[in-house]
Amino acid sequence: MSPLKYPGGVTPPKSEAKPKGKKLNLRVAPGNRGLDFEAEINATNDYYSEKGLALITKRPTPIQAVKVDYSHGPKITEAFFLSQSTTDYNGVYKGRYIDFEAKSTRSKTSFPLSNIPPQQISHLEKVIANGGIAFFLVNWHSIGETYLVPAQYIIDFYKSRPRSSITLEEMKAHSYLVKEGYRPRYDYLPLLIEHLL
Repeated sequence: MSPLKYPGGVTPPKSEAKPKGKKLNLRVAPGNRGLDFEAEINATNDYYSEKGLALITKRPTPIQAVKVDYSHGPKITEAFFLSQSTTDYNGVYKGRYIDFEAKSTRSKTSFPLSNIPPQQISHLEKVIANGGIAFFLVNWHSIGETYLVPAQYIIDFYKSRPRSSITLEEMKAHSYLVKEGYRPRYDYLPLLIEHLL
């Protein structure tokens, strides 16, 4: 049997075999594990905006560019944070201010409090004190579930620190399972309306 040829008589290049015994490292760095989750929340927020339901946007991280490479178009090669960031998202629903943080964990049993920096707790306390709606969206990647957690519950747990993490069972008891679908991906707005307004 003759080898397959492209039109014009060209032989396709031989594909290189993968070396046996080597495994790909598919681990996600802890700082990046929530990026896909955030992208899906962004798409959900875009959906809410398109339908005129709510206006919620991702808060940009404040950085100062130090070095920029212009050889292939402007690309920041070195930068530093201007200030500590507060939360990921803020916006408005029917005249009410909304502020929340998106977190993701790969654990099957607990959510570590070390995932929440102190400035986020402080910021969300101020939001609540001023009549805003504050919460966390926590994605349990390993079990495929996402919960809307009222910020006050996490603030209280964070301050009392009975442990360094919140168990899945505790979170389920004090939060609301977010319905997942195609569009919107994480439909948290009905839970916000029903439980936090």
